[in-house]
Amino acid sequence: MNKPTVKDFATQITALWTVFLLGTLFHTQLALMPLFHGLNVAESHAHSYVSVNAVMWFMLIFFCLPLLAIAGCTFYASRQFRQLHFGMTLIYTVLNLLHLVLDSIIAVPSYQLVLMALLLGVGLLLNGVAYRWMRASSRTEQRFNPST
Repeated sequence: MNKPTVKDFATQITALWTVFLLGTLFHTQLALMPLFHGLNVAESHAHSYVSVNAVMWFMLIFFCLPLLAIAGCTFYASRQFRQLHFGMTLIYTVLNLLHLVLDSIIAVPSYQLVLMALLLGVGLLLNGVAYRWMRASSRTEQRFNPST
């Protein structure tokens, strides 16, 4: 069996980030579904000390960083970028875990919890691929630069 190439890592990472983003969009959309059936929806989970505007900016950044990561993985393969990308995947995994735990505490509907668990699983897969991509970079550099 052939070892994955840099291109294979970029493809795997792009696929996983895309699945993650689609799942995140669906998670957001599911929260609005009761509106289409004439039911009330909580306006915001934000408290009075957190402005809705700040939450919207956070959500925009949360969605845009994976988009930039997809583009970056496609065009940049530097060691620094791979390390930065791996760190970003770890941060997203921690945020997803916290989100799942908090959703469990505030009794979010079970279908949302299942989706969040799926997103956490995708995030863990992404961590694994990003880690292997980062390590592949180190091994390649060591092979071509014996002094390290």
